[in-house]
Amino acid sequence: MNDFQEIADRVEIEALRGEFTDAAMMRDRARLAALFTPDGVLRMPNIPVEFVGREEIRTGGERLQAQWDFFVQNSHPGTIRLDGDTATGRTYMQELARVLDGRSGLNFAVYHDSYQRTSEGWKFAERVYEVRYVDTTPLGGSAPGADAQAHGSGEAGDAGWAPGAGEADMSAVQAADGFSAPASAERLDRAVAALRANGFTAELLDDAAAARARIKELIPEGAGVFTGASETLRLSGIAQDIETGDRYQAIRPRVLKMDRATESDQIRRLVATPDVFVASVAAVTETGSLVIASGSGSQLPASAGGAAKAIWIVGAQKVVPDLRTALRRVEEHALPLETARAQAVYGQPSAVNRLLVLNAEPQRGRGTVLLLREAIGF
Repeated sequence: MNDFQEIADRVEIEALRGEFTDAAMMRDRARLAALFTPDGVLRMPNIPVEFVGREEIRTGGERLQAQWDFFVQNSHPGTIRLDGDTATGRTYMQELARVLDGRSGLNFAVYHDSYQRTSEGWKFAERVYEVRYVDTTPLGGSAPGADAQAHGSGEAGDAGWAPGAGEADMSAVQAADGFSAPASAERLDRAVAALRANGFTAELLDDAAAARARIKELIPEGAGVFTGASETLRLSGIAQDIETGDRYQAIRPRVLKMDRATESDQIRRLVATPDVFVASVAAVTETGSLVIASGSGSQLPASAGGAAKAIWIVGAQKVVPDLRTALRRVEEHALPLETARAQAVYGQPSAVNRLLVLNAEPQRGRGTVLLLREAIGF
């Protein structure tokens, strides 16, 4: 390789690393994912998170970044070692961020990189994020013109930051509050076994993508499907799958177009007794109970028994030991996050005005819980 080619390769790889930081700062997950090879991998062992392939990197990043209030990432050039059409290198990171519930921090980290020359130019084959220093002292500043308590887009609780966005800080907080980190494999297994013993159909799936595929198998074409307002459904793509196209008779888009004053009775019947209700929950206990919180109560009848079939998609961070802890999770974790979302969207806080606890499913086959090994939703 001549000197000119080596210089050109180094310049292009450095530009690639800069593009990653810019895409993260601009929250452009599609652009960030395109910086990887089709089977590229983004690993963050300290979280722990691993995304394989461009689609996982894009959707996973969208789920994690949903709770940013603000985020600043500074990347500093490290090494680049060329070896023909492959290369390795390191990038040094300094990041500070605040999430929507007010928690914040600063961290320093290293990206250990593998690069691959492709027909599209140099791409990341792998990025591995290693945390070197964490400081969870609350940040005193704020984003100019922003109200740190009035941002959001979630159902009750969606902890996590985007790749390279202070993941270590959030990881430390999650370990402290116990309501954001995914439950262990043993706890997930206990929850599934208890749910089944209580009459629910319960399945343990790897991630939101698996749930998205499973939903299409569980719901027959042409069914009338009501989707609960849920960040889990939005981030996973399940809401979009159901509410667009002509595969199902989607109820939510229909009722949103109806007149609340003159068609309230029809709206009430439509949302209370669909063929299939799809939503999430605030918590699931290791003793096999589901806990659902609501401000208006409009979605509770379908869960309680009004829907012919109900399907709940539940992130691994929602598993708690017992009902007492589940109620704590609602009040201390889910409600503040939902309040931030409601404040931003509706200009007013949320409230737990209705609380539904499903201890068992008397009609076997009616209620299905798709419990994920990954965290998603509030």
